[in-house]
Amino acid sequence: MQRLSVKHVTTYNYKQPVQFGEHRLMIRPRDSHDVRLLSATLSIEPQANVRWLYDVFGNSVAITSFETAAEKLCFSSEIIIDRYPSLNHEFGVEPYASRIPFSYPLSEVPDLGRTIERHYSDPDRAVIEWTRRVLEHPEVDGDTEAFLRRLSQTIQQDFAYVVRHELGVQTPIETLEKNSGTCRDYVVLMMEAVRSVGLAARFVSGYLYDPAIDGGEADITGAGATHAWVQIYLPGAGWIEFDPTNGGAGSHNLVPIAVAREPAQAIPVSGTFTGKPEDYLGMDVEVTVRSLNALGDVA
Repeated sequence: MQRLSVKHVTTYNYKQPVQFGEHRLMIRPRDSHDVRLLSATLSIEPQANVRWLYDVFGNSVAITSFETAAEKLCFSSEIIIDRYPSLNHEFGVEPYASRIPFSYPLSEVPDLGRTIERHYSDPDRAVIEWTRRVLEHPEVDGDTEAFLRRLSQTIQQDFAYVVRHELGVQTPIETLEKNSGTCRDYVVLMMEAVRSVGLAARFVSGYLYDPAIDGGEADITGAGATHAWVQIYLPGAGWIEFDPTNGGAGSHNLVPIAVAREPAQAIPVSGTFTGKPEDYLGMDVEVTVRSLNALGDVA
């Protein structure tokens, strides 16, 4: 068990007071067998009315509304969780799903729905051919688990990680052409790759713990901001997490907040304001993930 604290502060700055529309926050995890939420606090400046709901995917969402205009809008969230990452390096996939291609049980296909469908055009089969080369690698040779691990590692090793604060994602073809991308671009590419061979995939937004912040040894990319990774559905194993930014498989060091079919459905903070476009001065995001085990705060 790993006890983690997460502080996430998002601040918007403006030249003059502006009126804020509704803002949607996805910053609170749900309790599950591998994540136990111990505490959660949310501070907002200026004062806001807050209501909570579960979206179509079961994510916890805060909807905020404002009556006061201001030059600054700040959301500050702090959570403490117990994370129970799987220590089993074998996925436990059903024998019939151990090699690609395979078919999901007919009883599960309607529920997996659009997570199996490809979401981006690939007229020249660039994504398909890139995926095929990974699938046919001698160390993979059609093995499902080896394919997924190799795919995650290939993205981490062959692409240049970049930081981009603008909203939206690159298409998978753009990521292949540029040979670079953000964590969310990597996830979209991996989702389209596995969907091209018939696997179900979901986008995950959350946080990444870097042990180096507490004096440990680590080679982690993407910490210090919100992070994205992917879940792949495997019969017998369920939804398995892969972090192509770091070439990893499994939940170690990942703090999931929101799961969705595509990135636009899992934006951590989004909303509107009424004013001139030039009034907007920019956004600052600070994310700090600490291990309370490392700090000696766990009994």
